[in-house]
Amino acid sequence: MSSTITTLRRELTAALRLAVKFEYHEGICNHFSVVVPRELCGGVERYLINPYGVHWAEMRPDQLLLIDGEGNIHEGDGEVEATARNIHIAGHRANPRHQCILHVHMPYATSITMVEGGRLEMAHQTATRFYGRMAHHSFGGLALDENEGERIAEAQKKNPDADIFFLDSHGVSVGAPSIAVAFDELYYLERACKQQVLAQSSSKALKQLPDDVVKETSRQFMEQLDWVAGKHFSALMRLHGL
Repeated sequence: MSSTITTLRRELTAALRLAVKFEYHEGICNHFSVVVPRELCGGVERYLINPYGVHWAEMRPDQLLLIDGEGNIHEGDGEVEATARNIHIAGHRANPRHQCILHVHMPYATSITMVEGGRLEMAHQTATRFYGRMAHHSFGGLALDENEGERIAEAQKKNPDADIFFLDSHGVSVGAPSIAVAFDELYYLERACKQQVLAQSSSKALKQLPDDVVKETSRQFMEQLDWVAGKHFSALMRLHGL
């Protein structure tokens, strides 16, 4: 986890702007958040989250809102979207490992949530990194009140090993211990889903990988995830001047 609020603001802003470059965003909707370590904010519960109405392509670090566990704004000007407040605060509380939560409606991952029985299949090496870490959640309408946010959070509590949440007919949420890992997961999740959708468009059956190969490849991915994700995110920030 980054060690200063300034760095957290810079990294979360970079994640938002990079999401636009890769077309993960949807209008001015969707939301990213990160927990501010308690030692950096007087021992109280605080989160950074993007304000509603600011397009991610124009986001600046000082525009991010610092909010508490009730959604009250303590730093920054703007509005916390109701669905953002309800999904993110409950999500962070549901699993402390998820210091960063990214919620998007990115095209290929979302398309899988729209298919009856849709699942990310273990048919390509990229998909195997998510083996045993995915969960699915039924659609319950817009999370405009705390009830839907708590319902989603309850699903997260029931799946403590899950970091990737497919929200049926909605989108996906990714939880991770850092912004770098969360964005890396988002990037490769969309790649894996795109590969599957393209392969299935051939109308031929997917060639499933053997279970033992899937488990070993997943282990290899997870063994170096933090290091690789850090390198990847740093390179993207450098490449795009963030």
